[in-house]
Amino acid sequence: MINVYIDKLKRHYEQYFGISGIVHKIGKGPINKLDPEFFILEFPPNQIHNMYTYCTVGMSLNRWNENLIELFIYAAEKNSLLVDLLCYCASYHRNDAPLNLHHTVNLGQPWLGESLCDHGFISFPYLEKPEFEQIDIDHKTIKCFWYIPITKAERDFKIEFGYDALETIFEEKELNYLSPKRASLI
Repeated sequence: MINVYIDKLKRHYEQYFGISGIVHKIGKGPINKLDPEFFILEFPPNQIHNMYTYCTVGMSLNRWNENLIELFIYAAEKNSLLVDLLCYCASYHRNDAPLNLHHTVNLGQPWLGESLCDHGFISFPYLEKPEFEQIDIDHKTIKCFWYIPITKAERDFKIEFGYDALETIFEEKELNYLSPKRASLI
């Protein structure tokens, strides 16, 4: 039997991007907390974006509480490490204190390569059209939020001054969200 949540969410992403996503099933890492149907969809450059987009499918599956979210991340090029990164975030979301909008995550290692970005910030999907942000499944609203790799200094700034202040800095200084080599904006 096809899981309605998985099927509708996958279809939502594919209709939005106008192409079929490449399914990445997770076979290692912190998978014991994840639903067996969980996977990551990879979208290569398409009619919406000239970059890769990786999306979780099933992060909030069978978690019918107030934190019904799925995450996505952008990349300048194909990179399987982003599948692992989203898997770790999805696993963390299955803890007693699940992730939500404006939360930060400590990766414990660089986002990619020797990046200074070793944390993540969960934000609105500002680069997407409004219809991308949410999908209703079984009378529940699932939100699709942007996972932005950030530095520890940016995370500390957000904690001290709030997420609005951090997002203002990102906008004013034109955050290069695709570059693992970017400098901290704080």
